[in-house]
Amino acid sequence: MKPITALLLSLLTASVLSAAEKPNIVYIICDDLGYGDVHCLAPETSKTETPGADALAKQGMVFTDAHSGSSVCSPTRYGVMTGRYSWRTRLQKGVVTGFAPSLIKEDRMTVAGFLRQQGYATAAIGKWHLDFEYLDPQTGESYSPKQVKLPPVGAKIPDGPVNRGFQYYHGFHHARNMKAVIENDRVIEHDSEINMLPRLTRKAVEYIDSRAGDGQPFFLYLPLGSPHTPIVPAKQWQGKSELGAYGDFVMQTDNVVIEVTEALERHGMTDKTLVIFTSDNGCSKAAGIPALAAKGHWVSAHMRGSKADIWDGGHRVPFIVRWPGKVEPRSSCDQLICLTDLFASVANIVDAELPPETCEDSVSFLPALLGKPIESTRAGVIHHSHSGHFAYRLGKWKLCLARGSGGWSSPTEAQVSADAAIAQLYDLENDPSEKTNLYESQPDVAERLLKQLESDVRRGRSTEGGETSNDISNIVLWKSGKNIDRAGALKAGALIKD
Repeated sequence: MKPITALLLSLLTASVLSAAEKPNIVYIICDDLGYGDVHCLAPETSKTETPGADALAKQGMVFTDAHSGSSVCSPTRYGVMTGRYSWRTRLQKGVVTGFAPSLIKEDRMTVAGFLRQQGYATAAIGKWHLDFEYLDPQTGESYSPKQVKLPPVGAKIPDGPVNRGFQYYHGFHHARNMKAVIENDRVIEHDSEINMLPRLTRKAVEYIDSRAGDGQPFFLYLPLGSPHTPIVPAKQWQGKSELGAYGDFVMQTDNVVIEVTEALERHGMTDKTLVIFTSDNGCSKAAGIPALAAKGHWVSAHMRGSKADIWDGGHRVPFIVRWPGKVEPRSSCDQLICLTDLFASVANIVDAELPPETCEDSVSFLPALLGKPIESTRAGVIHHSHSGHFAYRLGKWKLCLARGSGGWSSPTEAQVSADAAIAQLYDLENDPSEKTNLYESQPDVAERLLKQLESDVRRGRSTEGGETSNDISNIVLWKSGKNIDRAGALKAGALIKD
């Protein structure tokens, strides 16, 4: 960042903070909620009712080009917590499954740990999905999934959220172990999956209630486990939508926004609180996407693909921000952001320097909240699919190092015709649905994006700063095809080495 730009941004931030104390921050991240599932974001193709998110949009700002760090759960959550892409770690594809040491190393600062240093109370309520171990409380030995199908009540957790910056945690690891309810550092009970969303809603409201009258600002990270499978709307929500169980579950998920909003209002905290509502990736095929489309509901709105895919339907997500007195009501922003940007943004908001060796892929979106251009030191945004396929977004251009979806939608990599191009290049300004592949007709553009991607991977960071190290020595950029050479481009299957 240029010195004069940095000075202006610092003065801008200082003026924001001089008008009020540090804001409370509530970060609600849904699980598998598609961009088109939020009614106000796609009113012509959305048949769901989302009054909570819609009201938030009327009171704040909608980002129309926000992306998760991956098109699946775990890697996105890692990026939110650390400001770093997850493929820089051992997680090169897919998701983690628990019963393993935390994906976040003990010495890596999280956004929660950072905010604690800035005087914030911190709480996480919901799905963690970043690995942790379960220990036998008697022997201290680690349980394995071969030993126990479900983590037993009393199991201790040595490397969970309360060991990564949070003072309080209530929730579960991931969907397959949702019955194991965790509080702070141990499993406290087993409960039916249908009770989890009401539980998280209740606990979030209780936490806000507990902060009433306390002058200390708080950070509430609320990673919901819905509308991800199991799709289990509570009895009072069943039949509320015209879209079956999935639509009902989306409505119940949206109700969390309403409950949180009412709790903030009840205690006079609305004007002191920045609320962010988003999702970890696109809608899952498990929702029954074709059946929903037959009823006129398009889970990804105008975009191609869904959860797991490298196309935008996999990772372009809802992102709505309300911050009374700072963010203009009924405003929108078309600037490109990524969920890795939370860390740098909150540092900017509280006017504190980022700790060293953090936020390698995080850029502050505070200027956008104030109606200004984002001063990014990052050239573009890197996308990553379920199977580990990379894409690079730079301006209107998007390069996908995949021959098909890179995920679950057809055509998958195995289904693509033999004569298909080795990669995909789209002009999103003129082709937002990614229908016309320009990879072979625009080789110079493809080469430029490829070189930037290679640089961002090799340097260990995509933002300004000295080179750092990825956690693994080799990261595979091309995962489709073998020994393909095109005008000096990297061969498919080539490795980027630190």
